[in-house]
Amino acid sequence: NTLKKWHVANWTFTSASLGPKISFVKRFINTYLNADGSRFTDISGYETMEFPDEVKNRDKRLSQTIRLGSYKRSDGTPAPPDFLYTFTGYHILKFTTDDKSLDGIQGNFNSIPRMRYAEVLLNYAEAKAELGSFTTDDWDKTIGLLRKRAGITDISMPTSIDTYLQLNFFNDINSIPILEVRRERGIELAGEGFRYDDLKRWKMGELLEKEYDGMYVSEMNKLMDLNEDGKPDVMFVEQMPSSPVPGVVYVVVDNAAIKLSEGNKGKIIWRANIERDYSDKKYYAPIPYNELILNKNLVQNEGWDHP
Repeated sequence: NTLKKWHVANWTFTSASLGPKISFVKRFINTYLNADGSRFTDISGYETMEFPDEVKNRDKRLSQTIRLGSYKRSDGTPAPPDFLYTFTGYHILKFTTDDKSLDGIQGNFNSIPRMRYAEVLLNYAEAKAELGSFTTDDWDKTIGLLRKRAGITDISMPTSIDTYLQLNFFNDINSIPILEVRRERGIELAGEGFRYDDLKRWKMGELLEKEYDGMYVSEMNKLMDLNEDGKPDVMFVEQMPSSPVPGVVYVVVDNAAIKLSEGNKGKIIWRANIERDYSDKKYYAPIPYNELILNKNLVQNEGWDHP
């Protein structure tokens, strides 16, 4: 603190003034396992579960990554997902502090890891899986350890393909170890700046073209109590009410910037009006112009030539 080596997690995730309102999508949140090690997406009706139910009895890393209904600030104030700061309802809290005084300033002095032993284990597991030599012993030394630490009770290696992962993320992968390593890497390192490089390494930039989906909303104009404390937190409406309920955030569904997947209900779809394209050239960064001038033997990467 005295050296002022601070970071900005609270400002990034708990302040509307920063702007981006970085949020996770439902498609990713669905990949977190249940606390007993079973797949959340194997539960009948998981697609239409509202937030208070979908986040119960899950991998403990979920509560360490986003605000659940039980989350409170340091003064004891309940703090469910706040739609002033999140677009999808999956409000990131990883690396933030519970201290409200740090919201909106560049003043986080809680520690951020420079190197994670979990990343070392995941790197080893991925290498073995990609080589096709991943064993149950490798599982026990890597993914199994991470899941045990996260409080998952059944940490045994799965014996069947997770079709949800396959259909929604990795269509061409038929290897259980590769699928599970990629699930674990996403969950363990969520919000730590690894995902983009991972997607480029796996040549999965197409995932960046998918829709930004959020929590399920069962109906419009319904007061939703996200933390089940008896007080409403959010309502999805066609227009702002003339007499708003104190403490409620009203989200205007304009069917452009934001809509619901089934019209008057469904998953939140954020920025459905934006076309997304991840062309192959983006797997390689352009060579800086100055470097091309200095070294005439360099050739610009394909797709980045100047017109």
